[in-house]
Amino acid sequence: MRAAVERAISKVPEVTLTFWIIKIAATTLGETGGDAVSMSMNLGYLVGTAIFAAIFIVAVVAQIRSKDWNPLLYWTTIIATTTVGTTLADFADRSLGIGYAGGASLLFALLMLSLAVWKRVLGSVSVATVVSPQAETFYWVTIMFSQTLGTALGDWMADTIGLGYGGGALVFSSLLLLIAVAYYRTKISHTVLFWAAFILTRPLGAVVGDFLDKPFSAGGLALSRYSASAAIFAFIVLSIAFFPQRAAKRLH
Repeated sequence: MRAAVERAISKVPEVTLTFWIIKIAATTLGETGGDAVSMSMNLGYLVGTAIFAAIFIVAVVAQIRSKDWNPLLYWTTIIATTTVGTTLADFADRSLGIGYAGGASLLFALLMLSLAVWKRVLGSVSVATVVSPQAETFYWVTIMFSQTLGTALGDWMADTIGLGYGGGALVFSSLLLLIAVAYYRTKISHTVLFWAAFILTRPLGAVVGDFLDKPFSAGGLALSRYSASAAIFAFIVLSIAFFPQRAAKRLH
């Protein structure tokens, strides 16, 4: 039994600076990659969501069935959640006509529901307690909702409020800095701070991704979504290769 727990724990990475750097890069790739499929390929948000949802399901099943910590598989699953989050949020916000505020509110409710059910069923939503297939399922569903919510928040901040991509990036970076300060200087639950930071890295990646590939007239750099996605993907692979991550420790 103990060996099984150790194998399960080894699939969850330790939360370090490297983790957050790769997470932000992955969310940026989710934005450029999601837009490349739904917009550049002209497949639309619904078809894009179906494609990425299928990839997400396959990746999650592989991750849960895996017996050992596999960083490439883990981050592939994270990227899958952020790409499906991009197209799903865009579908809800634009195709369903509920707007960024409506989409963000709906997704926030779903995220809170996911966390509440997880807490009620297993007693904790700490990443350090993800030691079973059931906990991993809650973990990945919650992450998918957080990625989708982050996309809606990023678009809402940059477009509806009118801060633009640079202003949005500054706001979300500042909030993440405050969370980091709270982590080291306050007694606020580290689990609460983790999920707050996890959610906020997604809109940061969203506005950075939009800044890279949107036209000059919209305040972007007008880079190709394909080339931007390829460059970010290469950065993630190199980061995984040169900055090895350890498994998270079990919460005692």
